[in-house]
Amino acid sequence: MQTMVFEPLLPIALIAGLGVIAALAVALAIFRGLKGWWLRALAAMVLILGLLGPSIREEDREPIANIALVIIDESASNRIDGRDAQLDAALEDLEAGLADARAEGRLEVIERRVTDTGDEGTNLLTALTEAAAEVPADRIAGAILVTDGQVHDADMLDAFPAPVQVLLTGSAADWDRRVRIETAPAFAIVGEPVSIVLEVEDMGAAPDAPASVPLVISLDGNEPIPFDVPLNEPVTLPVTLQAGGINVLQISTPAVEGELTDRNNAAVVSINGVRDRLRVLLVSGEPYPGERTWRNLLKSDSSVDLVHFTILRPPNKQDFVPVNELSLIAFPTQELFMEKIDEFDLIIFDRYRRRGILPNLYFENIARYVRDGGALLVATGSDFAGAESLYRSSLADVLPVAPTARVMEEGFVPRISEVGERHPVTAGLLASTPVAADGGVTPDWGRWFRHVDVDATAGETVMTGVNDRPLLVLDRQGRGRIAVMASDQAWLWSRGYEGGGPQMELLRRLAHWMMREPELEEEVLRGTGDNGRVSILRRTLSDSVPPVTVTSPSAEASEIELTRTAPGVWEGDVEAAENGVWKLENGDLSSVAVVGPSSPREFSNAVSTGDLLGPLSTATLGGVKRLEDGTPEIRFVRTDRVASGRGWIGLVDREAYRLRDIRQREFPPGWLLMLAAGIFSFVAWRVEGR
Repeated sequence: MQTMVFEPLLPIALIAGLGVIAALAVALAIFRGLKGWWLRALAAMVLILGLLGPSIREEDREPIANIALVIIDESASNRIDGRDAQLDAALEDLEAGLADARAEGRLEVIERRVTDTGDEGTNLLTALTEAAAEVPADRIAGAILVTDGQVHDADMLDAFPAPVQVLLTGSAADWDRRVRIETAPAFAIVGEPVSIVLEVEDMGAAPDAPASVPLVISLDGNEPIPFDVPLNEPVTLPVTLQAGGINVLQISTPAVEGELTDRNNAAVVSINGVRDRLRVLLVSGEPYPGERTWRNLLKSDSSVDLVHFTILRPPNKQDFVPVNELSLIAFPTQELFMEKIDEFDLIIFDRYRRRGILPNLYFENIARYVRDGGALLVATGSDFAGAESLYRSSLADVLPVAPTARVMEEGFVPRISEVGERHPVTAGLLASTPVAADGGVTPDWGRWFRHVDVDATAGETVMTGVNDRPLLVLDRQGRGRIAVMASDQAWLWSRGYEGGGPQMELLRRLAHWMMREPELEEEVLRGTGDNGRVSILRRTLSDSVPPVTVTSPSAEASEIELTRTAPGVWEGDVEAAENGVWKLENGDLSSVAVVGPSSPREFSNAVSTGDLLGPLSTATLGGVKRLEDGTPEIRFVRTDRVASGRGWIGLVDREAYRLRDIRQREFPPGWLLMLAAGIFSFVAWRVEGR
């Protein structure tokens, strides 16, 4: 290819100045009427042309193929309802349509396949940007996006150096129904209702539907609660959490015939349940060194409201001080033990004996309170073995122990029983584990010196004392919980006697187990989803557990064998778990685990649409075509021309090339220009001389 180029011998400004002077001289000649003015003008023009340094450049160019970028959407939403078949057929047609241009060397095709990962959705334009960055912009003939149009990075590009053509899978008649959570609290108080705002909406070309649709809400896999909610309108529903910790709320509406997918017919909300102020009633039978142990423990917890009732003077102490002068305030026994007893989360009797202060009717009400879901802790002293024992009251029906009337006053080290090693209240309390002659574990703790002998009639004995007799017994009565500690010597550990022991941790766990702390439940099945994996935790008091049945979001069931990792703790995993809600079942226990989003972003809207990619396609002179109308023909167009029409899409012929060699020669030669200028000047002189 030949082109004319100029390489000025003088600065261009100086040449321009000389040109102006020459023009003025020619103008003067015309003014004076000189006949050779035009010859003078030609001579000046030839001289100025020579100063510009004209030359001819010859370039040896090798044509380079245009580049077409084909971005293929292989996300989950583009594989439903026959879209994968549309995709495969379109790729075959595109291959055939581009074959001639590729064979002629006019076109090179770069292909990228995009899948959805995690909750990022389909980043189609990100893939297009990365592919375009790897090639020269002046070689890009265009981009062809084969997709359902549901991309999640539509704001990634607002311009492109070539036409962007969008080929849509799916159908213009597509429609889908989904559950969309508008607002949901991250925290809620246990036992108090909270509100969730949600909407069941139809998207796309939805058919006529009833004004309301069914909806169910299930809390932690329990029995679903049905509702009827209006369609395509936000609705507020009340939910009351029953347990502390993470509560998984499953919200779903039944699938409807004709909709694209039911993957977005359900949503999951995780709400952290927190307890409001816990109310504890502590009744101390008499002042003693361990009384402050319980008070300090409960007062150290800022979430506990403590009501402490202490018998300051036992009846056998006669000092002639009137009873009404001993009481700091008039203690409202009727109000506490009859009227407002159900407002307490825990009642503790610490070395309390029956002295006629609380009538038997109160104890009957306490027993009723336990069966209805309350919690009772009895920390006994020698009084429990006598005639004034609480066992001689109506509480005997709920107590898990029966006193033998024997009190053992001798030093002993409390030990964790075999069941206690698996129970969350006492598991892991051992500071050291030397093995005793009988095969048991002897804790490296300080001794206690009083043990009330009892027979365990119910519940679980988690700690033992003298001669392996029951020391701490835990039980459930009705919906409530009860615990009996057959000694009043725990305070020795808090004083550090003989090295002390885990007194604060033991009593804290004991109190929180009775107040239903989720982390301290004996029988637990819990699933946690993280990074494409489901971790299963099973806590039990049994020696073994059966496999856990897990059901994936796509309704595929399988069994997972668990491995014992600690006494009473079994764990297992599901690797490469798909996103969504996994259901776990083991015996009578059930739970759920959420991997990634419950309804993946990819399925938040699965309706095929060109609305998201249409602005970019229009801005680049491209078009949006539906594959259900057939794969369009591919043509080459010139730059800045519309690249889309009825039944066809266009790629720009960029006419790119690679430069192999450059040759440059002076044209015309300098001597020829000087000769021409001299001839014109001489002829002008001769003409004017005549």
